[in-house]
Order: sequence, then structure tokens, then C-alpha cells
Amino acid sequence: MYENYLNSMERVCIYPKDVQVITGKSDRYGRTIIKKIKEHLNKQQHQVVTIDEFCQYMGLQKESILSKIIG
Repeated sequence: MYENYLNSMERVCIYPKDVQVITGKSDRYGRTIIKKIKEHLNKQQHQVVTIDEFCQYMGLQKESILSKIIG
């Protein structure tokens, strides 16, 4: 039952490693992009960037991003 619950959960936030996979660039680039998005959205350092915010900032379709980072 717990496995079904985990499989049905959709991720909300994006991490530098995800940006690396999506863009094919370095982990450092991923951290830089997330930092720029936080600055653009006036988020505090401890707040996360959502997949929707990332897609909007980068001009990408959410469906294509989800297939890359979730599988």
C-alpha cells in the first residue's frame, strides 16, 4: 500500500540535479538557475522552486520536464 502511495505522489519542487538532467549542463549551472529564479520571484533562501515556476521561467512545457526528471 505504501508503494502505491509513493508512486501516485507528484513531485512539486525542482533541484539542481534535475536542472542538470534537463539542460545537459553542470550541477553548478543548475544551482545558478535556481538562485536566479528565487531572485526573480523574490523568494527567501530557504524556500523551494517549484517545477511550474521553473518551467515558466525557462519557457518549457511541464509535460516534457516531468518525463525527464520522473521517468
